Amino acid sequence: MIELTSKQRKGLERLAQRLKPLVIVGQSGATQALEQKVAQCLNDHELVKVRFNEFKEEKKELALDIANATNSTLVRLIGNVATFYKESDDEEKRKIKLNKLT
Repeated sequence: MIELTSKQRKGLERLAQRLKPLVIVGQSGATQALEQKVAQCLNDHELVKVRFNEFKEEKKELALDIANATNSTLVRLIGNVATFYKESDDEEKRKIKLNKLT
């Protein structure tokens, strides 16, 4: 998990504004399959939105659990949508340059 500065967090929030949620938390909650889906989306996109259609009361805890399980950073939780960021391990595949967001 990366510690983000406030400027990096704001930059990621700006980039996430135009994104649609790729993963939806439904009746089953934060299952291992859902965590794997989020991990795959993070691997492909680096910045991912997750919508909570169910478990809205526990969304903060579930979002933190998903971040821990996927080794990502919870950028923001607003309404029923959480935004996660995980920097690509391969420098050539990195789409988002954190040092340029500062």
